Amino acid sequence: MAKKTDAASDEANAGSAAAKPYVVLARKYRPQTFDDLIGQSAMVTTLKNAFAADRIAQGYMLTGVRGVGKTTTARILSRALNYERDGVTKPTFDMPVLGKHCLEIMEGRHPDVLEMDAASNTGVDNIREIIESARYKPMVARTKVFLIDEVHMLSKGAFNALLKTLEEPPPHVKFIFATTEVRKVPVTVLSRTQRFDLRRVDVPELSAHFQRIIASEGAKAEPDALALIARAAEGSVRDGLSLLDQAIAMGSGAVTAEAVRAMLGLADRGRIFDLLEHVFAGRTADALRSLEALHRDGAEPQQVLTDLAETVHLAMRVKVAGAEAAGEALSAEERRRASSIAERLSVPLLSRAWQMLLKGLEEISRAPRPGAAAEMVLIRLAYTADLPSPDELVRALGGALPARNGAAPPRAEPAPASRAPVNEFVEEAPPPQSLDDYILDAEAEMDADLEASDEEAPRTGRTVPTARVLRTFQDVIDLAGERRDAKLKYHLEDHVSLVKFDPAGSIEMHLLPQAPKELPNELREKLNGWTDRRWMVALSKTPGETPVGEVRRQRDAQELQEIQRHPAVEAVMKEFPGAQLTVRRLPGPKKDETGTG
Repeated sequence: MAKKTDAASDEANAGSAAAKPYVVLARKYRPQTFDDLIGQSAMVTTLKNAFAADRIAQGYMLTGVRGVGKTTTARILSRALNYERDGVTKPTFDMPVLGKHCLEIMEGRHPDVLEMDAASNTGVDNIREIIESARYKPMVARTKVFLIDEVHMLSKGAFNALLKTLEEPPPHVKFIFATTEVRKVPVTVLSRTQRFDLRRVDVPELSAHFQRIIASEGAKAEPDALALIARAAEGSVRDGLSLLDQAIAMGSGAVTAEAVRAMLGLADRGRIFDLLEHVFAGRTADALRSLEALHRDGAEPQQVLTDLAETVHLAMRVKVAGAEAAGEALSAEERRRASSIAERLSVPLLSRAWQMLLKGLEEISRAPRPGAAAEMVLIRLAYTADLPSPDELVRALGGALPARNGAAPPRAEPAPASRAPVNEFVEEAPPPQSLDDYILDAEAEMDADLEASDEEAPRTGRTVPTARVLRTFQDVIDLAGERRDAKLKYHLEDHVSLVKFDPAGSIEMHLLPQAPKELPNELREKLNGWTDRRWMVALSKTPGETPVGEVRRQRDAQELQEIQRHPAVEAVMKEFPGAQLTVRRLPGPKKDETGTG
């Protein structure tokens, strides 16, 4: 009978074990004490000293990206506040074994540790329940803890309702908040709590953590595979454990780098280096074949370009900061190849490749065929890899470059009068723009000033008069540009001949045939509204000064001729026959509000 009973008991235990549901790694290996937390040494040290000195705050704010342990830390902190066992009667940092309330707190079912999700409890009524509950002492534990997750999602009224209780809670009440968007939390709440920013976990530390879990699970994993998972987790422990769980299931207990790449859709880092070598060497056909092979093995085109951009960034870091800047997550071979690329390529070339890859990623996101878009990006990179940078081109053609300390280069001697200009089209001033083209260009140039003026001006829906003094007619034109009246600015520059300007509030001008007849009245009314004085605008039958726009075009044409006579520019134009030189004038310093700057 005893043997039969033992056999029945064994069968029951086996059935119970088989019926027990599987717990994912992210929950199974959730930290139970402060010592189990990884990557948060600053916070752990601060809290340890606070508990030792009995300087425990009434509220804590835990912030950070997803998966770094905000909720877990909040539960460990709640456990420390309510830790009870033989000889322990006050909050303690040392919790070697489970106490009286520890299991219920860590499982989120303790009656005195109340967890609330602010995403689904956002209103004042929910906070009113907390305030009412805070008045009563805890039922079984030492401290009543209110743990509010994603606290930034509370309404403004809910935050305001909580302020008084949060600032002066009863002695038996503590508040712990967790959020991923701390900037959305009112400063009035932040000032009443101690804030801890949980940092992302570094790749080496995360890889070591995964290795310990692999050993506990009785599985096997390649170090490179764990490093790939740690990089893909982007500092999130929970994301990394979810990927590790998936990788263990995929490999039936064996986690290999090849399987992880296939699971994540990543390309082999060595093959990425090979592809980058083909591109920078101008071997377009080899680059396209490498891309095709990577795509055939499961790597997505967008991911390939992302890996290329990361490799270029890695080479740039090594170039400017040395081999130690490559990071600890790379293998010795990856460090060697990154250093090799950094030694052979210049900073301008790496910077250009980075910009082209970023632009290519945008194109792939919009392209109907991502593979074709990725191929076009590689072709552009390969065909521009051997092009010199602008400074290298000028040096190769014998031109002088400005000194790095800001000193101007020596001015070239003017060319003899008999010398013919490089391009015939610059001998005459270019024709004025049409009104539509002018307005488009003017609005583009005014965008930066408009953003600044919009921030400074009160949003009342009306025009705010300017206190700046208009000392010249050019100041009037500039004011029209600042007020984004491109049409008025266009007519003032190209269709008005200034006869007399008085800063006291008088303008006399002659209208050219293209100017609208209502221009004087329009200018007077707008100046009256834009400034703090009344203006008088009179018409003259006699022309005065040359229109501002025509003067500017003549000056630009003359400056362009002088630039084209520079030896370096002449050399460039000879190397690139038919090229057209364009000069873009940089904006000058902005005037101050009084017009004296």
